[in-house]
Amino acid sequence: MEDDKMHMHEHMHHNAEQVLMKEHDYMKHGDQNQHNKHNSKNMHTGNTDHHEMMVKDFKKRFFVSAIITIPVLLLSPIIREFLFKVLGIAVPSFRGDIYILFLLSTIIFFYGGRPFLVGIRQELVSHAPGMMTLIAVAITVAYIYSSLVIFGLMGMILFWELATLIDIMLLGHWIEMRAVMGASKALGELARLLPADAHKVDEQGNVRDIPLEEIIPGDILLVRPGEKIPADGVVINGETSVNEAMLTGESRPVTKVKGDEVIGGALNGEGVIAIEVKKTGAESFLSQVVALVREAQESKSHTQDLADRAAKWLTIISLTGGTITLLVWSQLMNMNLAFALERAVTVMVITCPHALGLAIPLVVAISSVLAARNGLLIRNRVAFENARNLNAIIFDKTGTLTEGKFGITDVINFDDTMSEKELLEYAASVEAYSEHPIARGIAASAEHVYKVEKFQSIPGKGAQGIVEGKEVKMVSPGYLKEQDIIIEHRLVNNLILQGKTVVYLMIDGKVKGAIALADIIRPEAKQAVKTLKEMGIKCMMLTGDREQVAKWVAEETGLDEYFAEVLPLEKAAKVKEVQSRGLVVAMTGDGVNDAPALAQADIGIAIGAGTDIAVETADIILVKNNTKDVASIVSLSRATYRKMLQNLFWATGYNVVAIPLAAGILYKQGIMLSPAMGAVLMSLSTIIVAINAKFLSLD
Repeated sequence: MEDDKMHMHEHMHHNAEQVLMKEHDYMKHGDQNQHNKHNSKNMHTGNTDHHEMMVKDFKKRFFVSAIITIPVLLLSPIIREFLFKVLGIAVPSFRGDIYILFLLSTIIFFYGGRPFLVGIRQELVSHAPGMMTLIAVAITVAYIYSSLVIFGLMGMILFWELATLIDIMLLGHWIEMRAVMGASKALGELARLLPADAHKVDEQGNVRDIPLEEIIPGDILLVRPGEKIPADGVVINGETSVNEAMLTGESRPVTKVKGDEVIGGALNGEGVIAIEVKKTGAESFLSQVVALVREAQESKSHTQDLADRAAKWLTIISLTGGTITLLVWSQLMNMNLAFALERAVTVMVITCPHALGLAIPLVVAISSVLAARNGLLIRNRVAFENARNLNAIIFDKTGTLTEGKFGITDVINFDDTMSEKELLEYAASVEAYSEHPIARGIAASAEHVYKVEKFQSIPGKGAQGIVEGKEVKMVSPGYLKEQDIIIEHRLVNNLILQGKTVVYLMIDGKVKGAIALADIIRPEAKQAVKTLKEMGIKCMMLTGDREQVAKWVAEETGLDEYFAEVLPLEKAAKVKEVQSRGLVVAMTGDGVNDAPALAQADIGIAIGAGTDIAVETADIILVKNNTKDVASIVSLSRATYRKMLQNLFWATGYNVVAIPLAAGILYKQGIMLSPAMGAVLMSLSTIIVAINAKFLSLD
């Protein structure tokens, strides 16, 4: 049975190769436009659809109410008087016009004001009075009072203020919700990266289009130039370049050949490739990115809790201030009820925590999407916010600060007649026939190798062969010791003290040079450490490697401190030890061996997770294998927090001046704030908050 499955699998791979040959031929002679047809699949959630409907609803209510407001203003006695005295415009009156004013105002109150009247019920049921409560109380008081005046009560008709208040509130909500939708659309862009269908290669070698939902792991898919890759998989035939910018933030096209992994949603370049599907649905990279971004957007943070508490207190201040204002003007100052009510309404309007409700969520949404677009996936919102307070970052060595593979770090030439390039070519020629990690590291270092004859492995000691008629050997220090060959060289001794692996090149029995190898330090590691230290963050390293190796890596990258020869089970204890110094600590590792340490740290950062991003112990996942992204996380955290504080200021700061003015503290000086002007200021604060959040960036 297993043999049958293996045979079938090989057969499908062969079919894919045949199909690829046909595709290349077709690309040369056929209609290339057919290969570039692909549609984006709409993966909007129900929540997004609902939000879009809400935006349309507020827009419609605003325009209908605004149109009806025009005759309401022209029919209002106080507006007529203003137009006549100030502008010299006489608006004709007619019998029963005041009842038409009442009818039109009633339409605005119940139609335009419905979202607020429904909102107050929801807020009171949930015992969380807020913005809707304030608006609903203000317009209800204005409507009931003005209606009583229409039908006989002495006082001032406030229908014009009721109408303009509702208009401005609807406009503010519409602008606010459009701003939120702008951030949500960025998440939608991620969700729409996948194509509508895929080209499946069947067992007979035929290509047919199937819906994305029908793809299963093991399927062979054909991806043509300009098309989006339908699912996570491995290239089994063909060669191309792939644009993964929307997924990883890496702008340069990535070359893909047989055996390379590809991500669903990435844009294929110039070549036709066949891939074998590895992951689909919720397991795919793209689905996990979308889930993580949504999770981060929906999670409440400490700062959001602060904003909620501020909104609650503003609600109390608003209702209390409005009541006190009403009583002071009507009872103590002996002003008429219409004036006192106008002041009370203005206080309640100006105190509305409208912008406050937008201040934090909008920044959270934008920062989450901004992070995801740059390959920084936030799983834990609170941990991300705490990153701004980091005092220390502990790096795992292998795979984080280093590449996790052997490479040449130093070449020492003992023979002046040979160049370093020649020395490497001879060494690489012999090592090219060996599968040892050290041999592969040397073989990869030379651009050109010679033909080798009579290759022979020296078990545990090295390899040898005839190169260009010379006997060439690559041997270990142990081999030289056996042959009683003593090498005393200061540079070689230093390399050994650094914990590097040193091997020797012998030509015709003479030692011509030494090559030192080590786990290659990532090019960006030194810059990342420098940037973090400039931010005032201590940089440390945790490794199970030898003391000499750890010391060398620490010195090369500029670390403040390092811990060597630490077993995986002891890593969490080391993190705890650093925390005991009173430091806020982040642990950065590959998320596998470092899982306990990632969980122990205040912020766990999994780096270089690639397509396998389901790292449960990490708070933040860095898609790109780039150490500099750790600094980017700290920078974004600090920028996000600054933006939140700025928005909290713009959302609430104006109340310090506006509330006393609304209450009429400068009434004797002729300065008063009307309900409409109060609504304008409040809406202006909302617009400022929305625009300010949009300026959040990684720079």
